[in-house]
Amino acid sequence: MDIVPVDNKRYRYAYHRSSWLVAGKADPPLPARLYVHPDSPFSGEQLLKQMVSFEKVKLTNNELDQHGHIILNSMHKYQPRVHIIKKKEHTASLLNLKSEEFRTFIFTETVFTAVTAYQNQLITKLKIDSNPFAKGFRDSSRLTDIERFCFRCI
Repeated sequence: MDIVPVDNKRYRYAYHRSSWLVAGKADPPLPARLYVHPDSPFSGEQLLKQMVSFEKVKLTNNELDQHGHIILNSMHKYQPRVHIIKKKEHTASLLNLKSEEFRTFIFTETVFTAVTAYQNQLITKLKIDSNPFAKGFRDSSRLTDIERFCFRCI
């Protein structure tokens, strides 16, 4: 899997319109990284019988990341792509796509805008609660009185 820019634009969210607007030219592209599924390789039979999840993919905006996370620019639109690679040799490298036969699948409904902060506290709470890697943000002692009240209302 990889995640590629959709266009060469930067976006901003207009709250009064509840929509994304073009805010200028995109930042320079960041290093492209390929996420290799941790359970791969799969046989064709396995792919037909089981669901393949990409829940362990980690995204960052840190250009100096040394952990292999996929690096994205905030406020830019992206498209995830899934690559299925047919191995010619059992010993061939998974990352050498030039020597392998492969197919790329794109699901247009997965286009998203990368963001690093939310203005809406309820969205922030939803994202923290849904993200298995956000455990450090779940400390209720860090919440304001308003946040504690809003979280009880959900």
